[in-house]
Order: sequence, then structure tokens, then C-alpha cells
Amino acid sequence: MKKLLVVVDMQRDFIDGSLGTEEARMIVPKVKEKIDLCQSQGWDVAFTLDTHGEDYLNTQEGKRLPIAHCVAETDGWELCDELGDVKGRYFEKHTFGSTELGAYAARKGYEEIELVGLCTDICVISNAMLLKAYVPEALIRVDSSCCAGVTPESHERALEAMKACQIDIG
Repeated sequence: MKKLLVVVDMQRDFIDGSLGTEEARMIVPKVKEKIDLCQSQGWDVAFTLDTHGEDYLNTQEGKRLPIAHCVAETDGWELCDELGDVKGRYFEKHTFGSTELGAYAARKGYEEIELVGLCTDICVISNAMLLKAYVPEALIRVDSSCCAGVTPESHERALEAMKACQIDIG
């Protein structure tokens, strides 16, 4: 069975940078353990990277979330130090979800896809829903212990929304 672990936006700005939270910092060791476990079991690993330009504050997203973050090639855009040496495929995304990731998963024929990362209520849910649309017969799962939302409450709401869309929550 072809399996893929998707590590969503584990970038410095979301962990200890401009949009960092204590909840995000707390999941870093768990995410690293999950990656190590999946790789030891032969899973492929893919990373999404939230990627913005210098003009971010002039974009629709920037006007609604006026905090510059994940500007390409800055320290905040980089993966957190604990994950910096992990091998995998990288997908830059300029919005919440990556259609390139969805097309890749469909083309590769993954039968099981698990997501971890940040933020549960924005980019994790967006990528989970895109993957469900691109690979509808794949088992899509989110490891809630390896995710954090903007707030604990919005994290829980996102998990419930994904459950309603036939995404397994572990």
C-alpha cells in the first residue's frame, strides 16, 4: 500500500515567529517522531511551505491577516530547526491549500495519506479537503496530537469539520 505523510507548514513563523503559539511549539517533537516512524515504515514524506512575497500585506490574505509571515527565503519561511534535515518532497503554496500536492498524490496513487502540522483550522483542513477531492478513495487521516490551530477551540472545530467530510481523526 502506498502511503504518504504530509507535514503542513512546520515553519519558524508559525512556531516561534510572527504567528507562533505555545501549542505550535509543543507539537514539534511529536511531529519529528511521527516523521521518523513513518519513514522507518517506508512512507513517503511531503512538506508544504506557506510562501509569500514581499507584497503580502497588499494581497487579499494580507489585508485580512495583516501580519507578514513566511516571506520566501526569510528565516521565518524556513522549516523549524528540528525538521530542517528531514528528506522529502516540498510543495510551496501561496494560499491555504496546495493543488500541486493534490495532483501529485493522485498521480502517485497513494492509498493512505496522513497529515500533521499547522494550522489545523486553516492549512491542515484545506490540504486535507483538497487531498480528499483529488484522491477520494484514499484513506485520509489527521493526527490531532501532531497538529495545532490558531486557538485550541478553532483546532477542535476544524477536527469536527474534517470528521464530517470522512477524514479520519486520530
